[in-house]
Amino acid sequence: MMEKAKVLVIMGSDSDYPVVKDCLRTLKDFNVEFTAEVCSAHRTPERAAELAGSAKESGYGVIVAAAGKAAHLPGVLAAFTTLPVVGLPIKSSLQDGMDSLLSIVQMPPGVPVATVAVNGAVNAGLLAVQILALKYDELAVRLADYKQSMKNKVENKNANLQDIINKEI
Repeated sequence: MMEKAKVLVIMGSDSDYPVVKDCLRTLKDFNVEFTAEVCSAHRTPERAAELAGSAKESGYGVIVAAAGKAAHLPGVLAAFTTLPVVGLPIKSSLQDGMDSLLSIVQMPPGVPVATVAVNGAVNAGLLAVQILALKYDELAVRLADYKQSMKNKVENKNANLQDIINKEI
C-alpha cells in the first residue's frame, strides 16, 4: 500500500476554525489527508507535546498550527518535532492579528516556524502541499496545474479588460 501525504492541523481554539477551514479545504482540493485537532499550548501543553512528538511516526509530513493572541502553539509544537511547522496567525481582537503574527514569526534560533499572513489559511495549506510535493510527485504535478490555472485566470481577466477598454475608450 502506497504511503499517502498527510498534514496535522492544530488549532489553539475551536474559534479558529472559521479561518482554518480554508486551509482544510485547500488540503482536500489537493487530495492531501489531514487530521484537525484543538490543542492549547497553555492549557494542554502535554497534549501539544504528544501530538507534535508522535506526528512523524504517525505518518504526517507537515504540521500546520493556527493560533491567535499570544500564539505560542506553533513554536511549542516545533520544539517537539523535526517536521516542518507552518504557523497560521489568527486575527484576534488585539492589534488586528499583528500580535499573533509577531509571536509566531519571532522564533529563537533552532526552532523555526514557517509563517504565513494573518488569516492566510489558503497559503498555509498551499505551503504544506509544496513541502509535501518534494516527496510526492503527484502533488508537484497538481501544484503546477494550480499555478497554470491561476495564470490562465489572470490572462483571461486581462483579455476581458482589454475588450472593455477597446469598447469604452
